[in-house]
Amino acid sequence: MPHLVRLETFDAEIEVAEDETILEIALEENIAYPFGCASGNCGACKSRLIRGTVHMRGHSAFALTEDEAARGLILACRAEPRGDCTVAVLNYDDAVAHPLKRLVGEVASVERLTHDIAAVRVQLPEPMAYTAGQFASVAFPGFPARDYSFAAPFDPSGMVEFHVRKLAAGGVSAFILDELAAGEAVAVQGPLGFAFLREAETGPIFAVAGGSGLAPVHAILQSALQAGAGDRPAHLWFGARAERDVYLEAALKALPGLGLKIALSEPDGATDRPVGFVTDILAADLQALGPAALDGARAYLAGPPPMVEAAVRIFQAAGLDPARIHADAFYTEAEKQALA
Repeated sequence: MPHLVRLETFDAEIEVAEDETILEIALEENIAYPFGCASGNCGACKSRLIRGTVHMRGHSAFALTEDEAARGLILACRAEPRGDCTVAVLNYDDAVAHPLKRLVGEVASVERLTHDIAAVRVQLPEPMAYTAGQFASVAFPGFPARDYSFAAPFDPSGMVEFHVRKLAAGGVSAFILDELAAGEAVAVQGPLGFAFLREAETGPIFAVAGGSGLAPVHAILQSALQAGAGDRPAHLWFGARAERDVYLEAALKALPGLGLKIALSEPDGATDRPVGFVTDILAADLQALGPAALDGARAYLAGPPPMVEAAVRIFQAAGLDPARIHADAFYTEAEKQALA
């Protein structure tokens, strides 16, 4: 028997069976519920259980601690109702309200950015409003949908851009990099995600990106710095394995006022760049800057889950309010299945 779940944040009600999660039914009903991994490991869908009882599927302590659970917090992606419930998304006061759309567009171009990352530009039949930092569910004919971040600020012409990293032979990403061509149909559902730029603020931005996690971070920095003409303090730490994995460097250096540091974890030769994990370099730099540098700041993080989790801990240890840390961990489908 399905249970009635009231979503206070969206002034909506949905019916959720006991073997379904609140998140999956909310998304089926075109409700833009924030989420990331959908597997109980990132915490993006953290919510408050106001009334009722839920069964929580397995999840990580990073996403939801025992203390948080004891205080009535849940993960919508892991919560199965055991009766009628009322829930509210945590820290949703600064949310943006863009309509969730399902559109079928056409690939305009595919451009190699590195040996394993490509920019895919898609012309939609109408604009899909979003805020920099959000993502969409993207499906090519014959392949399951995958989540990709918008890699550029909103374009009213309906052109959207995604950066795709090749993960393995025979999968969606391999098809995109090796076979996809202009003219192919592509279905795009969005916008999704909660790690978006808080556009009304003018405080400092501290951004950390790894690999193709640079896509949403670049869009955030473009939106914030071009609008502010360089008046807004902003710092970016970008981590790559080797020189061949570095991209968008010229575009980043052209952004007014951006402090940029690119770190290589496994350089294949002599380099003038910092060497090591980008989070280790971040921690040292934050310590040198001092806690005053974080006054009024927001942190935006995107990339591999271990990097994102480490950066979250570093910013928290440096004194930044967790509600001002916006993280988008890029989980592969294999990682999602393992977490589930």
